[in-house]
Amino acid sequence: LDLVRQLVDHKIHVLAIKDMAGLLKPEAATMLVGAIRKEYPNLPIHVHTHDTAGTGVASMLAAAHAGADAVDCAIDPMSGTTSQPSMGALIGTTAHTPLDTGLSINDIVPLLDYWESVRVEYHAFEANQKSGSADVYLHEMPGGQYTNLLFQSKQLGLGGQWPQVKKAYEHANHLLGDIVKVTPSSKVVGDLAQFMVANKLSAEEVRRNAASLNLPSSVVEYFEGLLGEPHGGIPPELQAAVLKGKPPIKGRPGASMPPCDFEAARAEMSTKFGMSEEKVKDTDLMSYLMYPKVYAEYVKEFGRFGALTKLPTRVFVEPMEKGESVEVEIAPGKLLNIKLLAIGELDHSAGTREVFFELNGVPRSVVVVDSAAAENVGARVKADPEMAGQVGAPMGGMVVDVKAKVGDMVKEGAATMVLSAMKMETVISAPISGKVQKIPIALNDTVAQGDLLFTIQPTNAIPPE
Repeated sequence: LDLVRQLVDHKIHVLAIKDMAGLLKPEAATMLVGAIRKEYPNLPIHVHTHDTAGTGVASMLAAAHAGADAVDCAIDPMSGTTSQPSMGALIGTTAHTPLDTGLSINDIVPLLDYWESVRVEYHAFEANQKSGSADVYLHEMPGGQYTNLLFQSKQLGLGGQWPQVKKAYEHANHLLGDIVKVTPSSKVVGDLAQFMVANKLSAEEVRRNAASLNLPSSVVEYFEGLLGEPHGGIPPELQAAVLKGKPPIKGRPGASMPPCDFEAARAEMSTKFGMSEEKVKDTDLMSYLMYPKVYAEYVKEFGRFGALTKLPTRVFVEPMEKGESVEVEIAPGKLLNIKLLAIGELDHSAGTREVFFELNGVPRSVVVVDSAAAENVGARVKADPEMAGQVGAPMGGMVVDVKAKVGDMVKEGAATMVLSAMKMETVISAPISGKVQKIPIALNDTVAQGDLLFTIQPTNAIPPE
């Protein structure tokens, strides 16, 4: 209630209660909303929840009975589990009561049919979560993150360890200070949880070895203060260990940032991406400033494949079947008919396949990289954990930056390489001071956990010249 009073003092128009993980139980909703309504009879109250544990409908009904003016829900085919509670269920259970919504089930049937078909189109993105899960009361993972993190974990090879990832999420949250978890803070917790599972680390081991671990960049940035100061503060001992003596940012991070020169950034984009400054739209400029690497990858892919928005949704998200045809309207009245004929054998030396198809009846073929096979071309040497100068990949991913070269002298803790996997970046630091002796990988290489990234010859072992 103290927080509500502060918000009211700031002259808010509506109070939003955001239950991002679906932790608000019916009795708690009654107590919270009832207490607010008693003190502020005329304050509009809007409640948002997720249905991860299966209690969403009951909690929203309790909130409504206690005096909430609006509650969030989702159309039935898109509701339940980590989404919002069912709209149809709320309409049906409040019909002919003082909380009647004014809608009937018949009113929403066309919407139910439409969204059912839309969900089929995006089947490839289904997380295949079959039911609710009450362990959300333990790990407190936001509904919007749950399915994303499950998909991400599968891509990182941790799909078979999902129960361990959820448990590590709970521990990671407490390591970070039991923080409010919503984008982007929830990503920090998720990145740390996956890092802990991939490297078989307990919470105590993270505390004890924080200074020597190559933690995900998002975690380091959190401790630097780049996300601001969370309620309750950042655990000072762990912060000091992670930052290795570097002072954290005090206060709001944006207050100490230099002003952004939009026109200089527009000129930079023009040079970097080969477009005139007039063609750099404001939306592209904002994307580039906030997500420079993601935008650069977008431009690269757009240049390679063109406007993929022209493709039918299912063909974009799932492979075509042999013999399947699809029509693509690339301009008004201009249709392309594409028919997949066959897929050639794998070229094991290059990790490629030749794909045969017809384009408007004309036979064509193109050689494409089979990404799954290409990653297995040539096994990499593993780092020896007993050798202080050998550094292995803490997690699988792609090498997106190499900051040192063979022969360079580096100091302990210096950034030497950056890995990226499923939006999670990890800066790899030198574990000791010395000379870079070997770098067996290159930019854009894909590595697995434990693969040798580089070898450093200790300073005291370098022979005098």
